[in-house]
Amino acid sequence: MGMVYKINVLQALKAKGYSTYRIKNDRLLSQSTLQKLREGKPVSWENIEAFCRLLEIQPGDLLEYKPDTAEND
Repeated sequence: MGMVYKINVLQALKAKGYSTYRIKNDRLLSQSTLQKLREGKPVSWENIEAFCRLLEIQPGDLLEYKPDTAEND
């Protein structure tokens, strides 16, 4: 499983006043990054840094490591 989001990033951004319209219009994140968030896919470290800046959180508040149980067999 690897790294997973602890929070719903899009909901957290919305709660901070960042609608998807504003994110796109102000070019805070790319359309492809927004799509990756919707799908729960990994994003770049630059995007993680942007999330932390916009949400005023630390990376550990955003991500956690969940080992893949198949790897442990």
